[in-house]
Amino acid sequence: MSALRMEFTLPKPELGAWAAGNTGTPGVWRFDSGQPGRHVMISALVHGNELCGAWALTGLLEAGVRPARGKLTLAFCNLDAFARFDAADHDASRFVEEDMNRQWSVERLATGLTAERRRALVLSPFVSEADWLLDLHSMHEDAPPLSLSGTAPENEALAVAMGTPPTIVADAGHADGVRMRDFGRFGDPAAIAGGVRSLLVECGFHGDPASRTVAQDQCARFLVLSGAIDADECHARLPGWRQPDASRQWLLAVSGGAVASGRDVRFVEPYRGLELIEKAGTVIGHDAGRPIVTPHDDCVLVMPSVRQARAGVTVVRFARRRPARG
Repeated sequence: MSALRMEFTLPKPELGAWAAGNTGTPGVWRFDSGQPGRHVMISALVHGNELCGAWALTGLLEAGVRPARGKLTLAFCNLDAFARFDAADHDASRFVEEDMNRQWSVERLATGLTAERRRALVLSPFVSEADWLLDLHSMHEDAPPLSLSGTAPENEALAVAMGTPPTIVADAGHADGVRMRDFGRFGDPAAIAGGVRSLLVECGFHGDPASRTVAQDQCARFLVLSGAIDADECHARLPGWRQPDASRQWLLAVSGGAVASGRDVRFVEPYRGLELIEKAGTVIGHDAGRPIVTPHDDCVLVMPSVRQARAGVTVVRFARRRPARG
């Protein structure tokens, strides 16, 4: 059984002239304050059907947001997939040939075998030069927003300092490839200890207008925390973007996951994510007839979805929950 599907009601943003960029690379904008400070990057449309981040970036550009210190890069990543977007079949525009957010290793980028690898290679210098990265995403299913911090305590602390969303996921990544959030310095413990930071935020269901609100809120918070802009300037330029803080934040430490052997994967209930399963060994689904079971007591399900199920794809992650450290 799959999760219940929501109607796709978030309209596709018109990028217009914003798709050109100002760097010589389509979709990439860079602004330099001329003052010392961090190089901050916000990325969207790593998947062509994840519209919330595109709405947020067009909003930043339309508002004329510029860094008070350091540099600011805004990147619309998979423009070719986005051009194919159709709300009636939004899964089809996730990518052109393969998932762009599994290609961020030097070895894969060097091959240039697919449209996504070639585009990621073009984007990689901008990612490599950034000190702080916010990568905006949305989800296949109707599920609460999540901040994916990785396993570095420094990134967990940043997710806590952001103040929302309520759930932070400490995960080591995917079995089928490296994400942008973990590329180069962002996956290097020494660089992280030296101040490099990255977060991937899942803003909710792809087609839910609330995902746009979450993406805007995350941008406003990230820009202020990074020191790129001051809080007063953020409020003046982006009125209404910042939403209330979460009343409480939880950290989910990922303990494992289920990786599909093929397309024949089903869950026994329409899980949305963040369900707490009390007993180890509870059957939550089947993969080609083989049971998928929880590996430990008090197991939280993270982003369960069979919408993209195929060999090598993680269809659910398992986690242990504790209060996030403030």
